Amino acid sequence: MHHPHVESPDIARNVDKLLAEHCTGLLSMKDAIAILRERTGTERSDADLAGLITKKAAYLGVAVISDAH
Repeated sequence: MHHPHVESPDIARNVDKLLAEHCTGLLSMKDAIAILRERTGTERSDADLAGLITKKAAYLGVAVISDAH
């Protein structure tokens, strides 16, 4: 039987906290995702986390730099 992964602390709350900490400067998406993984241990995909960060950053007016590959 497969047991779904249970996320540690609320990811959205951690995104809010991360953006509040960087509201006066620029934050790269790569760094934001790395910080969230370190703080929460999430296994969500980079794309999923990037989408959440982008939505919340736009709402809060925080600049997040997209990391070009």
